[in-house]
Amino acid sequence: MSALLDAALVVAVSVLVLQRQMRARRLDTERRFRVLPVVLAAVALRDPQLLDRRDTAWSAVLVGCELLAVLAAGSVWGWTVRIWRGADGALWVRGTAATAAAWGGLLAIRFGLFGIGEVMHLHQSGSALLLGLALLLLVRTLVVNWRARALEPPGPAAAPR
Repeated sequence: MSALLDAALVVAVSVLVLQRQMRARRLDTERRFRVLPVVLAAVALRDPQLLDRRDTAWSAVLVGCELLAVLAAGSVWGWTVRIWRGADGALWVRGTAATAAAWGGLLAIRFGLFGIGEVMHLHQSGSALLLGLALLLLVRTLVVNWRARALEPPGPAAAPR
């Protein structure tokens, strides 16, 4: 897959995810939340140019740093999402200003790592972005679902008299 197509896919998925996260929506903890991250990771890992063949070690270090940053950002993102129980007992979630700040921080880190790679003259594949996005979505969803399970379940409904 071309780097331009990878970047377009990352931008499209990121816009979709951010748009959804900033709106209040019902949380479905039983959904198959792993599907999109697995598909994105599979596409990314198929790329033989994920690492620069001229300097595999430094390229792997750079991708590893990016994945560590994404792991941290996904955790922060999951903790900044507001979770509440509606009147009907359903769980609801919505991103906050801190959620948007976490995204901004991750973008700054990624631009910094990209700059380091450019200074080192490393080939940087768009597949690393896809792999990072896959990890970001998976970690965020795991954290939100874990937090949601920790909320007390709604009390028993009053029996009709």
